[in-house]
Amino acid sequence: MIYRFRVILDTEEDVFRDIEIEQEATLEQFHNVITQSFGFDGTEMASFYISDDQWNQGEEISLFDMSDGNQPVRLMNETTLIDVAHEASPKLIYIYDFLSMWTFLVELAEIAEYENGREYPNIMFVHGQLPDNAPEKEFKADVNDEENESFMDLDEYDDLGFDENWN
Repeated sequence: MIYRFRVILDTEEDVFRDIEIEQEATLEQFHNVITQSFGFDGTEMASFYISDDQWNQGEEISLFDMSDGNQPVRLMNETTLIDVAHEASPKLIYIYDFLSMWTFLVELAEIAEYENGREYPNIMFVHGQLPDNAPEKEFKADVNDEENESFMDLDEYDDLGFDENWN
């Protein structure tokens, strides 16, 4: 079977690619198609994240094992698309270049039959141009507003209870 994905750059402008790829392809192969279709050189670190319907970031599947060895890590070259994307869970988040944080929303749009004479992977449709720089991201704090209001202003360090000339 063939998976048809829409890969959307998380930005205000419409920038996306529609990609066909075999369901047995690895996430590393999918990563390579995405980077090429958006014009990246493919030399930066990247990860896929399994996502729910609200685009919440779940389990990471990394290009390389950067862990300390204590936690098992799923790797792109060992994980196939059918392992992580299907009708019940069609969404992934893809992040390329962790310094720039190019963030893409990846959604399985359709599962289709092979078409004779067509080579896969196949870039079906290209819309929009990649901006020069990754879009800015707003990160949410993990604390609620009441806790933020009661948090001490660090400019008011007189009440911290230590000698500011301690060294």
